Amino acid sequence: MAITWSVLNKIMDIAPEILIGGAVDVVVRGEDSWLAGLGVTAVRDQLIVLGILTFIVWALESAFEYALKIRWRNLAQTIQHDLRVETYDHVQGLELGYFEDRSTGALMAVLNDDVNQLERFLDVGANQVIQTLTSVVGVAGVFFILSPSIAALSLIPIPIIVWGSIRFTKALAPRYMGVRNQAGFLNSVLSNNLGGIATIKSFTAEARETARIESESNEYRTVNEGAIKLSSAFVPAIRIAILAGFLVTLMYGGFQVLDGVLEVGAYSVLIFLTQRLLWPLTMLGETLDLYQRSMASTSRILDLLDTEPAMTDGTVALDDPRGRVTFDGVAFSYDDGFPVLDGIDIDIPPGQTAAIVGATGSGKTTLLKLLLRFADADAGTVRLDGYDVRDLKASDLRRSIGLVSQDVFLFHGTVRENIAYGAPDADMEAVVRAADLAEADEFIRALPYGYDTVVGERGQKLSGGQRQRISIARAILTEPAVLVLDEATSAVDNETEAAIQRSLEKVAIDRTTIVVAHRLSTIRHADRIYVLDRGELVESGTHEELVSHEGQYHSLWRVQTGERVT
Repeated sequence: MAITWSVLNKIMDIAPEILIGGAVDVVVRGEDSWLAGLGVTAVRDQLIVLGILTFIVWALESAFEYALKIRWRNLAQTIQHDLRVETYDHVQGLELGYFEDRSTGALMAVLNDDVNQLERFLDVGANQVIQTLTSVVGVAGVFFILSPSIAALSLIPIPIIVWGSIRFTKALAPRYMGVRNQAGFLNSVLSNNLGGIATIKSFTAEARETARIESESNEYRTVNEGAIKLSSAFVPAIRIAILAGFLVTLMYGGFQVLDGVLEVGAYSVLIFLTQRLLWPLTMLGETLDLYQRSMASTSRILDLLDTEPAMTDGTVALDDPRGRVTFDGVAFSYDDGFPVLDGIDIDIPPGQTAAIVGATGSGKTTLLKLLLRFADADAGTVRLDGYDVRDLKASDLRRSIGLVSQDVFLFHGTVRENIAYGAPDADMEAVVRAADLAEADEFIRALPYGYDTVVGERGQKLSGGQRQRISIARAILTEPAVLVLDEATSAVDNETEAAIQRSLEKVAIDRTTIVVAHRLSTIRHADRIYVLDRGELVESGTHEELVSHEGQYHSLWRVQTGERVT
């Protein structure tokens, strides 16, 4: 429909030039004009008819222009919406490792800026292309009807213009790809700096970071200058070809009028249509610029859509998880030759509480990533209720596990929305019960708007301990078979830690609980404690067994109880 309205609008746009030629023909030839041949013989009546036709043509042109703008703009918005949602949905399906290797800002540049570039071309440029083609076909047809010899000469510049356009398009493509890549990098730096603004301020690095942004922005400007210099040369070059076509019509057509071969009215039509045909071709420069920008952006979007997930989803459904977790000979490394886990064997029966401890970098958090299938083991098997996690549907697997991470992320929204994030249909009673179990209800009610208080981006309006307790409530609300706590008390004071420990004792009943902790006091009552050292399982047992055995755990315990350790 958009193309239809564009074509009709351009036909109506060309028609007034034909009517002007008709008016000249009436004034010069009177009752011998071409309009008289249609049955309107009186000269005044002919002019009245031309006036009525002119009104109808202009009214239709305006109506078609309104229709085409509505259609093209809505089409542009629809494609922009569909492409952004489809690309975002695809990105969400990629493995966690993909995001660890890329900056948020660069992905934002693709999902937002690049999608917008395509929308800009569809909004304006596509209509210009359709109308230019319509002008060429329509005007060429009129030319050949009125004077084939003039048509043949006047249209000679068209192939030159098309050839020049193709050459410019090929030359512009790599330049605009460079522009889009630099835009993504600049966006990445900006996003990173805004996320770390507190660090920048604390080290009084504002001037240094401004200078860095200035340098990257200047590089973006420099890359753009190269593309602008080339695209700006298009119109002057094309204008010379246009002038040649216009001069042919003006001079050769004029000679034919003087020789009596061509009527004055027809000559007027040809002069006006030459302008109508050739001068809009100068707009091809702007259209090509929009096109190449959008194609560079579209290539980046399609590259992202072509990125295949490194992990495929399983097919086995898990309807009633019991919570048995098994690591069988598990090995993993982020980079070849640098193992993070090596031959881990752990079996956690349903309903038990297991603790995983060890020095920083020993592989504790990586073990949890493998359980949640944020990454796949290089060797060995991770199982939930006897099923290899690679065979389970990811949605079923992750619904069975409630994660409380040391890096708490709260969304910009209310406290209630954040607690109910994993169960958006939960009623207020369930939300409050989960908050109460997480020892969060009391401080939430003390907030300005209680459960309707907006927490700010990443929960910045709350303290670390408050964010952590909301995160625990969020995990509890989903009623998972396995509760995973990755340094869940790392950001809280002793009093809050004691409160959280009381709540965890309640929620751990009849639920498998895996606790990763540095503070050994928080896992003393675990059914079994596993000690990792440099990716290997070196000890396991109860707290009392491990303390009585002078190994890694014994040394860690002495450090945390204040004893000097060599």
